[in-house]
Amino acid sequence: MTQQSQTLDTQHQQDRRSLRHYLRQQRRALSSSQQSNASVRLTQRLRQLPDIQRARHLALYLPNDGEIDPTPLLSWLKPRGARVYLPVLRPLAENSLWFVHCHPGTPMVTNRFGIPEPCTRHAAHPSHRRPVWALDVILLPLVGFDENGERLGMGGGFYDRTLARLRNGGPRPRLIGVAHDCQGVERLPTAPWDIPLDAIASDSRLIIPERHR
Repeated sequence: MTQQSQTLDTQHQQDRRSLRHYLRQQRRALSSSQQSNASVRLTQRLRQLPDIQRARHLALYLPNDGEIDPTPLLSWLKPRGARVYLPVLRPLAENSLWFVHCHPGTPMVTNRFGIPEPCTRHAAHPSHRRPVWALDVILLPLVGFDENGERLGMGGGFYDRTLARLRNGGPRPRLIGVAHDCQGVERLPTAPWDIPLDAIASDSRLIIPERHR
């Protein structure tokens, strides 16, 4: 790598860090009422998507750090017979996830980021997990998104590493990023390891990237 390319790469990473910090502040600044209203509007939007309506194995997340809350969707999914999965930090693995079936009686713990997740004993049982390729839909939390459907995550790379195997072809879930509308920007600085999304839903709009139209 030349000195010029090293400089450009460093600037690129600084841009992503700065934008990540700014957008996290934006969503944290939302009041409880704004958070609740946004969650309701997001749920209404998601329920209208054919991918969600058809899903029998759907993964979502428990909100943290001001993330928009997708969990009101659970009461709509349950009577439809859909199974719901939560991301779990894989033990003894480098920054990747399991997707673990979760129900009201699932034993939960708090992971190192302060996020509730199914306990290791439950998550480690193969019958409670589903391979990423065998899920129908994954709802991914976003720090930022743009008009081209690009995603900015928290920077840990958990979803990117977990979903990287989908690049090899074969069956794959629909990947739908969800966020508050205030997290949208005109253009995001992207990285080669970023996993492209099929759609992005916020509390006020739906973005379908041109590559999927």
